[in-house]
Amino acid sequence: MRIQEIIRKKWVKWPLLFITTCTLSSLALYVSVFLGFWGKLPTNEELSSLKQAEATQVLDTHGVLIGKYYIYDRQPILYEQLPQHLIDALIATEDIRFYEHDGVDNTSLLRVFFKTILLGDSSSGGGSTVTLQLVKNLFGRKDHGAFSIVINKLKESIVAKRIEKMYSKQEILTLYFNTVPFPDNTYGIESAALKFFNKPASALNLAESATLIGSLKANHSYNPRLFSERSQLRRDVVLQQMVKYEYLDATIAAQEMSKNIELDYQYFNHDTGVAPYFREAVKKEVQAILSGYTKEDGSTYDIYRDGLIVHTTLDSKMQLLAEESMKEHLRNLQKAYEKSYGDQAPWKINKKLIQHALQQSSKYKEYEKQGVSKAQITDSFSLKREVELFEWDGNTTKTVSVADSIQHYLKFLNAGMIAIDPSNGAVRAYLGGIDYRYFKYDHVSQSKRQVGSTFKPFVYTTAIENGMKPCTYFPIKEVTYTNLKNWTPKNATAQEDPYLNYTLETALSNSVNTIAVKVMNEVGVDKVLNQVQKMGINEPLPKEPSIALGTAGIKIKELAGAYASYVNQSKSVLPYYITKIEDKNGNLIASFEPSVSETPAYSEYTRQTMLEIMKSTVNHGTATSIRNIFGLTNEIAGKTGTTQNNRDGWFVAITPKLVAVTWVGNDMYQIGFKTTALGQGANSALPIFAKLYQKMNADTTFNTITKSSFEKPSAQVIRDLDCEPEKRDNLLKRIFSKKKKKKKFGVK
Repeated sequence: MRIQEIIRKKWVKWPLLFITTCTLSSLALYVSVFLGFWGKLPTNEELSSLKQAEATQVLDTHGVLIGKYYIYDRQPILYEQLPQHLIDALIATEDIRFYEHDGVDNTSLLRVFFKTILLGDSSSGGGSTVTLQLVKNLFGRKDHGAFSIVINKLKESIVAKRIEKMYSKQEILTLYFNTVPFPDNTYGIESAALKFFNKPASALNLAESATLIGSLKANHSYNPRLFSERSQLRRDVVLQQMVKYEYLDATIAAQEMSKNIELDYQYFNHDTGVAPYFREAVKKEVQAILSGYTKEDGSTYDIYRDGLIVHTTLDSKMQLLAEESMKEHLRNLQKAYEKSYGDQAPWKINKKLIQHALQQSSKYKEYEKQGVSKAQITDSFSLKREVELFEWDGNTTKTVSVADSIQHYLKFLNAGMIAIDPSNGAVRAYLGGIDYRYFKYDHVSQSKRQVGSTFKPFVYTTAIENGMKPCTYFPIKEVTYTNLKNWTPKNATAQEDPYLNYTLETALSNSVNTIAVKVMNEVGVDKVLNQVQKMGINEPLPKEPSIALGTAGIKIKELAGAYASYVNQSKSVLPYYITKIEDKNGNLIASFEPSVSETPAYSEYTRQTMLEIMKSTVNHGTATSIRNIFGLTNEIAGKTGTTQNNRDGWFVAITPKLVAVTWVGNDMYQIGFKTTALGQGANSALPIFAKLYQKMNADTTFNTITKSSFEKPSAQVIRDLDCEPEKRDNLLKRIFSKKKKKKKFGVK
């Protein structure tokens, strides 16, 4: 029978026609994809310079990674940094014929067609190769309706074959490991190794490599952080695959499978992890710096895509100790704070205060800008939903309204702390608040709170610099200043003897308000303001005698820079975070030198005298809890501070190699501590530093700081401080009265 006659028969004609039509349609579809009718394919030039967004790394002063800025958390590495067992695990699990195919594994495709599609055997595996997965990782997939799977697969196969022609197998593996997605929004093996095991990819052991390779099958389902048991079973499958394809000895595999997965998880997202407030401050500064630089092609730098390397001054080890210290203290202080108010707490009963807090919230202001009426805002704020609320003893999930949530956060004390190297201003520890997830406001870089008695040393510095002897006596008696609306500064504790007189050392170490104002009166407000400016505080301060008691608002950073002068040859410093910024290849973009005042703000005599006086504060004055409660024997000077109505608690610690400023208070300024005993700086702020120093003492890493000593003061300073700390002498009262004509403002 002739061929033509056979073809004419229906049982042959129609199947043949169907096959021909399918073949031609498939060919037409392939050609249309190849020609870019379904979307442009990457050119050879684009493929030859594959580029992916890379995370900017933030390093501490020792080169330790403390954070990243990214859209996709990705850090590239070289092929030589990939452990062989990691590569073997990938090949055995994902693409056993990787070294044989040209990007598309035809053998696997046939297996998928017959076993998976025709016979329904889902265990037969997929047909995707490492190269095909790489293409998907690089270029993603687009929606083409009902044809999406077919068109995307064709696109990927075309591009995969091109990549195989342009790159070696080693280069393809490197590209793959640098782009493949892992759990928790992590891209690339280096980022995954650092996130899940706190080590570079080159240091991964066999079990860790198998765990990460196992997660590629389903990032969420096999996330070792979320589903450790399931992830471990998947890890064992990878090890078994390695045995099956003779990449691994069965005995070794059995040993590895008997072990549990041990994670050392590192958070690198923006709200958690080490030093989130610091990282946010660094990010803002880096963005400002980079606005003045361009790349070689004229384009601007992007910290989320360009894989920059930011070197900072932070000591991550000290930072972790500071965070621990703050949490330990604030957890207990918060309980005492709430207990002191009981049922009469302002965040519970003060409706006016609560309403003010609601109106000051960002959500309320956003609604106002949109023109939403107050009634509508109130309704919106009343809607309840399930929310996680911060609590020191463990967060709780409750069904609350926005108004309830705002009221809940009214009760919390917050904190700020900065610790710097006084010789250059390098920031070593930085606490912007108690928890960045719930309290975004940074008390180091943004807040200006009244500094209380921490301002007094500036007044005494001015007085000594202008010739006042440290053994000058002043009566503690209260004085009313008639030309200042009968202002009568009072001391924190009542004095029994109105004719008791203190030296400057005794007055400052015991933080006597009345004497601080009298010293200010004696030396003059203008001179004090001028002296403060010389010490690096450029904040405009009110020309009021009350600033002697710290009524002015000053940022923590500026306060730290000024206090550094007492152990830095009388020179103030400007606290700084960043030492240099490099591109992803390590090429320098910008570098920064410390900013230290060129000229001393006061004499060496004044510096030594003030340092001795502030040592007395720790040894005999308001900060003695450092010695008798916390047991610190280190060389420490300092000053406590408490503002009116116990709204702010301060402590400034001065050591030969470290200056730390700590603040504690409520963000709602109207709410102070219930009692001075609870809110004074010695109780609210000092313990954070004291606990930090205890932890540093226990770690030999910090010996250069904790074991450092102040230099010995000059013989003249020692002589001038050698006097009775106090005396009762009515003659002094008459002398003081005679001097009234010389005062800068009236008294009675």
